[in-house]
Order: sequence, then C-alpha cells, then structure tokens
Amino acid sequence: MTIMVRDEADVIGAMLRHHAAQGIDEFIITDNASSDGTTEIIQELATSLELPLTLLHDPEHRKQQGETVTRMARMAADRGATWVINADADEFWVARDPNLTLKQAFTHIEPRLGSFIVPVHDMTGPPAMDGSGLQRLVYRDARPVERMREVGIRAHATPDAVHVGDAEVVVAQGNHFVNIPSAGDPEPEWAVEVLHFPWRSWTQFAGKVERAGMAYERSPHLEPSANHHGMRDYRRLRDGTLMSAYVARHPDVSEIASALASGTLVEDRRIADVIESPVADTPFDAEVEAAQRLLWEQMVPLERRVAAVEAEARAARDDARGLRHEVEREREAHRGAEARADSLQTDLERAHEEIGALRARRVVRIADRLGRYLKVGSR
Repeated sequence: MTIMVRDEADVIGAMLRHHAAQGIDEFIITDNASSDGTTEIIQELATSLELPLTLLHDPEHRKQQGETVTRMARMAADRGATWVINADADEFWVARDPNLTLKQAFTHIEPRLGSFIVPVHDMTGPPAMDGSGLQRLVYRDARPVERMREVGIRAHATPDAVHVGDAEVVVAQGNHFVNIPSAGDPEPEWAVEVLHFPWRSWTQFAGKVERAGMAYERSPHLEPSANHHGMRDYRRLRDGTLMSAYVARHPDVSEIASALASGTLVEDRRIADVIESPVADTPFDAEVEAAQRLLWEQMVPLERRVAAVEAEARAARDDARGLRHEVEREREAHRGAEARADSLQTDLERAHEEIGALRARRVVRIADRLGRYLKVGSR
C-alpha cells in the first residue's frame, strides 16, 4: 500500500493499524511536510507494530500527488509487489465480505486482471467540532445526487483503481486511474471496497480545504475536475461560509432516520466496532449547529446561481479551447496550403525553365537543319 499524507494526525494511526490487521505486506509512505505530528505517529507505529514501512519525505506543498504516488507504486513493483493499493490517509480498504481480510480477498484475485476499479463509499453521520469520528460516521452515504447537490456536493466519491505491480505504471492525480489496462473485475465473493472518511470534523475539514486550495494555487498547470469538492470548498472558505457547508453535508437526526428507512443511508460499523478513534469527538453546540443549517438554507439559492455560472464558465472555457484548436487547425491547414503553393510554384518555375531549355534546343536543331538545307540548295 502506498500513501501520500499531510497533516492527518487525527486518523493516520487508525488507518495504518487497520490495514496492518488486514494483511498489507508493506507500506510505502511519502510525508508531505506534515506539521501536526503525523510524521511522528507513522515513525512510532513502524516501530511498535513492527510494520514493514518505508517513510519518504517530500517537503514541497503543491499538487504533485500523481507523480509522487507513481514513484511509490513503481518502487513497490521493484520490491516484488503482486498487487499495489494506492490509498489516501482517510481511506479504509476492506473486503466486501466482512468475514474476509483484504489479504484473503486478494489471494483469490487473479493478477491477469491487470487493474480494476474499486467503489468508494463516503461515510457520514452527525457533524462535530473536533475528533476522528470513526464511531460517529457510521453510515455509507447513498443519498441521491439531487440531495447531495442541495447540501453543496456535486457527486459522490470517484472510484479508486488497484493494479498489479508494474515498473512502468503511471498513477493519475487522485489515485482514480492508472495506465494498466483492466481485463475485468474480481469475482463478487472476492470484491473489495473503500470506506472513505473525508470530512471527520470541522477542525480537520477546514485545514484540509485550505491546504488543498493553496496547493492548487501553486500548481496552475493542473485544473481540478468539475466534481472536485475541494476548490468549491476553498471558495467557501474565502467567503466565510465554509462552516455552514460543512454542517449541511452531514445529516441531522431526522434525516438519518428517514434515510435509513429509505436505504439512502446504510449503517456500516466495520470500522467503528474495531478501530478506536485517535481523537475523541467534540460535538457542535446545538444552537451553533442550528444556526449554521439555517445559514445554509439561505445560501442555497446563491449556491445554485454560483453553480450555474461555474457551469457556464466551464462550457465557455471548453468552447474557447475548441475554438483555439479549430483556429490552430485552420492555421496549420493554411500553413500547409502555403507550403504546397510554394512547392507548386517552384515546380512551375522549374517546368518553365525546362520548357525554355527545350525550346532553345529545338530552335538550335531547326536552325541547324535549315542551315544544312540552304547549303544543299545553293549547290
């Protein structure tokens, strides 16, 4: 398993303990200059759990996840990995069958598959000011996309990709895609999935949004996808409305009850009942939470207008890119036509020269014959 991590002290210990228990053979971790104790937690666990763990360091704060994870995945291949899982610190990988460990599931997955897609389930529950939330966020979020957009989220999490060890692998930004073709999915009884804890507390969430937004600002060559939560949240952070967005995306007691009844929330305690939260939860004050939910309700029309303008802006940028490509194609075609015209002009001039030379030779021959004729006539 490879992990690129930065300031995830509230969850990284639990995440590593979980995957060690699940049978991961080796961890390769790149710490992106954490300053909250994450590095020390990893070092301590590597010793106390006797984990086969390599800790690398990358101090540059920009969006270089794709190249960093690619480097770690190739290192795993060099060390003989049959399968490589590229995980985030907030992901807990599990076998779909709760009676199996990851190790047991992967033992039955044929390497001939090359790579395959793994579903990612966002875990939700009540909001909190602080805390890891592993015992609080116990519901797989399957609410309809329409409801997700009402609470400020465009879509559910994108699936991840797992792949065989390959020294030439390329892992895309976000770990969602690799360049190794897939020959299919594992048999259902050996399937794996991810329980994802991206929004564990207000403290953790606000820090994560700020780090992600600033990293993208330092990486102007990267353009986040339309489904990228972080950049919309970064705008909310700068606008001073992020706390209401954080609270709104977490269902309250009444929504939890109705969503459980409809099946759009599914209780899943596979992590809660096994792994203790490293940081205890500090709940929201009831009045503060209610005020933030009310603020979000007032913001929804504005958010919808913003989303519509963003969609129009993306469409305009796409059109502009298309027009630029079309103009460039036209220019290329024009340059090609000019080159052909120049070539034809050169050919034409050469032909005229050859015709002139031919005519000159014919005139000489005719004059020569005429001269001989005149000589014969005079005799």
